Amino acid sequence: MLTPEGPVDRECVEGYLFARRPLELLLFRRPPARGHFWVPISGKVEPSDPDLESALRRELFEETGLAHAGPFLPLDWQVRFRADNGEIWRLHAYGVEVDRAFRARLSGEHEAAEWVDPTEAVRRLHFEDNRAAVGRLLERIGRSPNV
Repeated sequence: MLTPEGPVDRECVEGYLFARRPLELLLFRRPPARGHFWVPISGKVEPSDPDLESALRRELFEETGLAHAGPFLPLDWQVRFRADNGEIWRLHAYGVEVDRAFRARLSGEHEAAEWVDPTEAVRRLHFEDNRAAVGRLLERIGRSPNV
């Protein structure tokens, strides 16, 4: 993982879907061909996206069918990393509160979706930056990040 500062080739967004009472996060599992691990919703910012939140709104709809997302909770979390193609990408993370009754329509990017408590979310998430972002989300909503 690289520092958040510096030049990047591609901006990306990720959304941590959560519901309160009880507090749970909606995680998505990639199919075997894409690593078979649990992740939040994420994607690249496209040239047609006017801003980061528009990109996230598009990704949420494409990957889950969520048509009316927002407002978003910025996690003030940016992570630069080297993608498989060698480019430097930067992720911008947001919390996305949704109704607990929301059931995602899975796209080809995921084979499963499951509501889990924060401790289980941290246990399942494959990437360290995803686990750290859950801690940031918990801090933002006034919950202890010590899961």
